[in-house]
Amino acid sequence: MPRSLATALLQLYDYRDPRRPGRLIRGYDRSHALRTARMCAAVAVRLGYPLTRVVPYQIACLLHDLGRAGLDPRLFGKIWSWARRRAIPTRPREWRAMHPTTRYGRETEAFLARYSQALAQAGIPIDGWAREQVEMRLGYARRLMRRLREVKPQLKRLGVKWSRWMGQVMLYYYYPEKLKGTARWVRELAEILVACEQFEAYSNRRRGRDYYVRKREFLKDAFAYLKQLQGEGILSRAVLVALSQLAAEGAFDRILAEARGMALSARELRRLRSMRPEVLGCP
Repeated sequence: MPRSLATALLQLYDYRDPRRPGRLIRGYDRSHALRTARMCAAVAVRLGYPLTRVVPYQIACLLHDLGRAGLDPRLFGKIWSWARRRAIPTRPREWRAMHPTTRYGRETEAFLARYSQALAQAGIPIDGWAREQVEMRLGYARRLMRRLREVKPQLKRLGVKWSRWMGQVMLYYYYPEKLKGTARWVRELAEILVACEQFEAYSNRRRGRDYYVRKREFLKDAFAYLKQLQGEGILSRAVLVALSQLAAEGAFDRILAEARGMALSARELRRLRSMRPEVLGCP
């Protein structure tokens, strides 16, 4: 993808602050999205996808967090750290598993009905802005589709032809059920995005600090989570094999160091070099 196009697409993460007219909230997830898109393209090429498919796919990967445009790191982190400490589901599919009577697509409303009072007592009052932060996780599909509609004119001016499969790929992590009946290649591209996005996120020092009050990042945690996702049927062997091969070859060293904000330690580099499919549960 041309650098100029990537730069223009990343600007779509900037968001007008509804609380302060004239103020623009710079997209929090820009760097994460760019690193993820670079990894996704590498894995897709390794799996044999032609550039005619990889280019629009990389655009979808670059915009995969667009539903979180306007994210307030401090408030978002307070809400979801509070929820995680209490083992409250933070993703739609996990919420529905625990609360199967929740109407599909109304997870945000169900969460707020249950916990608004407790959040307020914890010093997190739920006003319109806080509701937006909740929507960024539990109502992600709704918010992403709204944001995509808003930026479609800009995408058209940039010469981006949007296809339905691109949106489906972006939603797979939170809504795997939305890909039922789709072509196998759409599912595989979606899996690549999930694997790469999570691999980057587990090395992302800024996100770990702001979202989860995480103090350190360890590759073993990333490997363990990817293995868990495979066990849940979210990731396939083929995707994890390609990812592990590229990691072992050093293809992601620079990306992971950028995510950490510092050079990887000798120990972590050795861990990457020894990364094999079997490490991720892929015999």
